Amino acid sequence: MVRLNKIYTRTGDDGSTGLVDGSRLPKHAARMEAIGAVDETNSAIGLAVCALSGSPHAANLTRIQNDLFDLGADLATPGDDFAPGEMTLRIVPAQVDWLETAIDAVNDHLSPLRSFILPGGSEAAARVHIARASARSAERRATALAADTPVNPAALAYINRLSDYLFVLARAVNANGADDVLWVPGQNR
Repeated sequence: MVRLNKIYTRTGDDGSTGLVDGSRLPKHAARMEAIGAVDETNSAIGLAVCALSGSPHAANLTRIQNDLFDLGADLATPGDDFAPGEMTLRIVPAQVDWLETAIDAVNDHLSPLRSFILPGGSEAAARVHIARASARSAERRATALAADTPVNPAALAYINRLSDYLFVLARAVNANGADDVLWVPGQNR
């Protein structure tokens, strides 16, 4: 159980932050960029949860928010041993599988796309699209980190699937795609 009695520690005043293993990194390091982007995605999802209050989709998003804390802990644990342990949180393939099942369940009710869609339609869908775009940003930062240091493959798969889930969810929130705003290429030339 995490217990936070004091919010400020002053240990980061020098521009560094601590990782799970006790090591410290500059706050601008690639690992911290990835962790921060995941946190931003979690916050954007929180805004979407507020718009979908009472919907079964809100419960799924809250579950995802919890998984994103696991993902942040995973990214904050350096090394190449990606097995979860008593004191080591790692994203596991079952979390990715759950997202894939959720994507399929939502997508089953959507008509096939015949055009790209603009982020919007309803306010709730727009909030989900903001979360989707944020998840794509988090994925870019996580893959940038993975280019230079080992990153849990399940963590990378999870953040990739998350943006897919948020895309189909935004369509579902838009009356199962009926209220999607379609892109019209070259419309304003």
